[in-house]
Amino acid sequence: MTQTSLVAPQRSESSGPRTLDVERIRRDFPILGRTVRDERPLVYLDSAATSQKPVQVLEAEAEYYRSCNAAVHRGAHQLAEEATDAYEDARRAIAGFVGASADDVVFTKNATESLNLAAYAFSNATAKAAHAPDTVDPRFVLRPGDSIVITQMEHHANLVPWQEVCAKTGAVLRWIGVDDDGRLELDELDTLIDSTTRVVSVVHQSNILGTINPVEAIMRRAHEVGAIGIVDGCQSIPHMPIDVTSLGADLVAWSGHKMLGPTGIGMLWGRHEVLDAMPPFLTGGSMIETVFMDHSTYAEAPKRFEAGTPMVAQAVGTAAAARYLEALGMDAVEAHEHRLTGYALERLDDMRGVRIIGPRDNMHRGSAISFVVEGLHPHDVGQFLDDRGVAVRVGHHCAWPTCRRFGVPATTRLSTYIYNDTADIDVAIEGIRAAQEFFGV
Repeated sequence: MTQTSLVAPQRSESSGPRTLDVERIRRDFPILGRTVRDERPLVYLDSAATSQKPVQVLEAEAEYYRSCNAAVHRGAHQLAEEATDAYEDARRAIAGFVGASADDVVFTKNATESLNLAAYAFSNATAKAAHAPDTVDPRFVLRPGDSIVITQMEHHANLVPWQEVCAKTGAVLRWIGVDDDGRLELDELDTLIDSTTRVVSVVHQSNILGTINPVEAIMRRAHEVGAIGIVDGCQSIPHMPIDVTSLGADLVAWSGHKMLGPTGIGMLWGRHEVLDAMPPFLTGGSMIETVFMDHSTYAEAPKRFEAGTPMVAQAVGTAAAARYLEALGMDAVEAHEHRLTGYALERLDDMRGVRIIGPRDNMHRGSAISFVVEGLHPHDVGQFLDDRGVAVRVGHHCAWPTCRRFGVPATTRLSTYIYNDTADIDVAIEGIRAAQEFFGV
């Protein structure tokens, strides 16, 4: 059966996006057929942490190892040529999935490394400028008093690297606050992003609140003051149609494992002239142009950022994931998740003692829903659900400052994807009610 069967067509063009055939989709995910905790059926509601993988991805990665595994961009034998072709074909497929040119997509080992690559471009350029100012692009040079702007809802991967850059360069870290509804406080945007601002790095869709931020407007303001604009797209690119060139950013980071792909691979898209102006992050083999004993020159982007043996099989697997999602149609994926999110919000909001952390409505928000249950620690809720076969995430979700903003030590988070339906949410709701009854709260 072809992948086109994964989507059930609507009756007419005017009736909206196509409907996903969840029952059919689930057959492509072997792990969803297993049982856990005393033979209970697995209910997987933790896709914001990592998504499950369809057989098409598993087979693509395995087939690479079976048929053409070799070192890419080196060697004159047939396997090396085929491996290189597979690697670069994967880059083209993944770039096409986000509306980009292949030459503008860098492979990293995860989105955290992608964001660190961006951060290190500034600290490395600043360090080099002290000795050889003519060799670096001044846009990446930071001085004491310069500012870097992020938000209060950032994942640690888009917070800690900028803290480190500020500590090394003397730049000042600023952040856009979050209101009680889990939305960015943008009234003071023109004050926060001013003539001192050199970097603006913001999350597109919050991994803890689910909020979808107006990154286009924020990037516009960044460019008005000459700052480099960066977007963390980890939670948005797997879940909605995204053209990275339309976000208004200079750099966009995301990962493979959240979009049905393998672990161990991330992507960084950049405007080509920005990538070419950035100093490299990691150095060594593959990223060089020429090497002498006293100096080296570097290849053009994206190769200059891909030192060492790259993650070829993971790239092939992520390309298969991109093709799988394209076959579904990202408009259908987005519509499906929107329906599930609305349903989950209504069910949770109707529950006694449950407080949603983040937007309680379904406008401009994604499928990650965090909540707390009065009288219960999130870890107890998560453990109780796990005993019933329901996999959710508990903790601070690598967004500790966001938890502090809402006065909670942690939350329970459920997050849906293409292989979930309302029945999965019902099982989770029943489990939360059972926990309340068991603990007497």
